[in-house]
Order: sequence, then C-alpha cells, then structure tokens
Amino acid sequence: MTTIDTSLMLSNYQTETRKTGDNLGKDDFLKLLLTQLQNQDPSSPMDNSEFIAQMATFSSLEQMMNIGTKMDELLASNQQNSLMNYNSFVGKEVTWHKLDEGDENLAIEEGTGIVDSIQFKGDKVYFLLEDGTKLEPANISAMKQTGTGSNSLTTA
Repeated sequence: MTTIDTSLMLSNYQTETRKTGDNLGKDDFLKLLLTQLQNQDPSSPMDNSEFIAQMATFSSLEQMMNIGTKMDELLASNQQNSLMNYNSFVGKEVTWHKLDEGDENLAIEEGTGIVDSIQFKGDKVYFLLEDGTKLEPANISAMKQTGTGSNSLTTA
C-alpha cells in the first residue's frame, strides 16, 4: 500500500510560503520576471513594451530602496550632529520653562540656571542644571554666555 505525505501537498506549501513575509523585495521581483520569461508561450512571446515597462518598474523599485537606505543614513548622521551641538549648552546660563501638571491645574514653572551636563537616554536628550533640574531641549527658551568674554564682533 502506498502512502502520500500530506506535507508535500501544494496547498500546504503555499500557506507556509505566504507566512514567511508580506513584502516583496527587488530579488523577488527579478525572480518573478525571470520565471515569466522562462515560461512564456513561444508562439506569442512577451511584448517588448511590456518587458521594458517591467524593467522600468524593477529599476524604480531598486532606486526607491536605495533612497530609503540613504535617508536612514542621513537621519542617523543628523541625529549625531544634533547631539553633538547640545554639548555647546554645557556651562551656559539658560532660561527655561516647563508645564507642572499638578492636581487639576496646569502651571508653568520658569527659572534660570547653568547647564551642568547633558544626558542622552535612547533618542531623548536631557539638560541637567547645577540645581538638579532636568529639562528637555524644548523647555529652553533662552541661553546666554557666562563669563567675561566680549560678545561684540568689533573692538574699539
């Protein structure tokens, strides 16, 4: 008596294949195009304009993926530059404000202080003042240079 392995049935294979991923990449698109070319009817081959349109679609897909990769690199570089620029706040006097979400009333706290250090946690940046206040960049409303240096561009 012959037995049939049901795991090899086409319906089982298709559902397992679909579970692996929902997104088609450029490799999948190229495989699909090559399979279509290999299995086309020799008596009526693919129209040249249709083939060119599919190749143009493939080329656009590849360029969009490259743009996405470059955008990710640009965003990472921009984030690093922003984080480095925050270091210029250390040692400077800042005027700050933040919302105090007390019981039922919203109040705005305001104050000034000298930035003692910068703290990076994940994607967030915090300014730690000498008095222990912890602020986010959006809480800073003004900054002034401490010290005796001249702010003038020209000297008399």
